[in-house]
Amino acid sequence: MITTIAPQLNLLDVVALKEDLPQHNLLAGQVGTIVETLAPEVYEVEFSDDDGQTYAMLPLHSQQLLQLKYQLKVSA
Repeated sequence: MITTIAPQLNLLDVVALKEDLPQHNLLAGQVGTIVETLAPEVYEVEFSDDDGQTYAMLPLHSQQLLQLKYQLKVSA
């Protein structure tokens, strides 16, 4: 059996959905920001448009999220 460990997510991390959430009109790949830690591996994620208007905010498990990285991590 192969198990994967989700990376530790932090406040203000930018994340993308890994799955469609049709009940919330969200599709896999949509990008949001973690705005609160609710429980171990459960985060409140805010989804906003280009004007900064929130169109969805909901609790999501870390397994539903992909942490996005904008910088190359250089090891010494």
